[in-house]
Amino acid sequence: MTAYIIARIEVTDLEDYKTYASQTVALAEKAGGTFLVKGGPMTQIEGSGPDRHVIISFPTREQALAWYESPEYQAILPIALRSSRRDLVVVDGI
Repeated sequence: MTAYIIARIEVTDLEDYKTYASQTVALAEKAGGTFLVKGGPMTQIEGSGPDRHVIISFPTREQALAWYESPEYQAILPIALRSSRRDLVVVDGI
């Protein structure tokens, strides 16, 4: 079943964050993932939240988690953690 990593992100250091973001697409593709949303314009219609959203599709939950836990992703994760505040979830599709 398709699974999605959904991230809500507030970037606090754009230049540092770009170093991280420039590597994520290739790493996700290597693990079978496809970026469906990566930032871009948005319209807040309810509530409040950060200004950046990301959705990555993976064929399975296991592949999504394996990507997140991979040594390659874990190597760049500290950049994201120091240059943003974020929430990430893995959600199964229907």
